[in-house]
Amino acid sequence: MNLQHPYRALRRATLAVCTLVASLHGHAADDGAKQFALGKKLFVQGAAPACALCHALKDAGSTGAVGPILDDLKPDAARVANALRNGLGNMPAYKATLQEEQILALAHYVAKASGGAR
Repeated sequence: MNLQHPYRALRRATLAVCTLVASLHGHAADDGAKQFALGKKLFVQGAAPACALCHALKDAGSTGAVGPILDDLKPDAARVANALRNGLGNMPAYKATLQEEQILALAHYVAKASGGAR
């Protein structure tokens, strides 16, 4: 260890950790953006029937009048995923027609777009 610069190694290690954390955050943001885009696509046209037919959600440009207005309800992702898997009221279950990845993407999208994400 160089006595003139006893903290140099600590600074380098700290910089390396910060760089790693920043790079991981970038990947997580990319994954979140991809999941959001997939969820929006499924909401508008991918699910059968499409969520937008029944639900109003400003971000999707949908004005469905059968289900609740999602911008007002602001459900979190867990609530949306549960409704998609098991159905809720007049809403059918989608677990037989959507893959789990699609359900999670839809749940992520609805929660973020409606302001219900936590």
